[in-house]
Amino acid sequence: MFYLPGYSPELNPDEGLNGDLKQAVTRKAPARSKAQLKRAAVDHLRRLSKLPDRVRSFFGHQTFSYAA
Repeated sequence: MFYLPGYSPELNPDEGLNGDLKQAVTRKAPARSKAQLKRAAVDHLRRLSKLPDRVRSFFGHQTFSYAA
């Protein structure tokens, strides 16, 4: 078991994915509806699922060694 403080984004590999998704979605034209935003997010995550090295890179930082 690994103790994590209540708020520790620097220790959470999910934050790497969140940052990647945010950058990918905001690089495109702004979504004008919830459906467009959802489509952009799902499209990016589907592309990301075909890039296992990129997904592994979210866990590559030394502070994430507990999760690898």
